[in-house]
Amino acid sequence: IQIDHLRQRLNERHLTLELTDAAKNLIIEEGYDAAFGARPLKRVLQQKIADPLAVQILEGKIFDGERIVVDAVNGEIYISAMEVLEA
Repeated sequence: IQIDHLRQRLNERHLTLELTDAAKNLIIEEGYDAAFGARPLKRVLQQKIADPLAVQILEGKIFDGERIVVDAVNGEIYISAMEVLEA
């Protein structure tokens, strides 16, 4: 649900968001707490994806219409943007 909310916000800028399985697994691992369940998930998504993504957009590294891919390698989140080529 939280990822869908982020996708909707990005869609307003004609950006698409794709998370690899590795990224999803890392977010789930870090966003789940035995005492609080999935409540920390929103904070993890904000810190790991939404905030860094906003910085990249503000710095002009991501442009309207691009496809954003979020991946995880060795416990770190990586965000890349690719131009969408129309056929």
